[in-house]
Amino acid sequence: MKRLSRPGEGEILLLTASRLLDGRIVWLGEGGHWHEAIAEATRFTYEDAGPALERALAEAEQKEVVAIYEVVAKDTQPPEPVTTREAIRAHGPSVHPDFSYDYAPVREKESAL
Repeated sequence: MKRLSRPGEGEILLLTASRLLDGRIVWLGEGGHWHEAIAEATRFTYEDAGPALERALAEAEQKEVVAIYEVVAKDTQPPEPVTTREAIRAHGPSVHPDFSYDYAPVREKESAL
C-alpha cells in the first residue's frame, strides 16, 4: 500500500472513489456507505485512514467503486479539500453552474439570491 498523505494542523483525511456505475465521485461515509456529498464523508485521522483505506479497497468490488484514495481536507463543515483538483471533484465540474452537481455550493448561493 502506498504511504498516506499526512494532514497538517486543522486538516483531516477523507476517502474518495469513483462509482463504477456512472463515474460519479463518491466519499466514504458512516457504515462504509459511499455518498455523493462531501458533507457526508467520514473524517479520518492519519492513524485511522490506513486501516479504513485497506477495508475500502477490500470491499471495492462489492461496493462497485474504483480508484479509492485519500484526500487531505480542511476540517470545516463541510470539509474542504486543500487541492484545486479535489475541490473540483468535490463540488462538481468546473463548467457553468447549470451543469454542476445539485449539492454544489454554487447552487446554494444562487438559491439564496
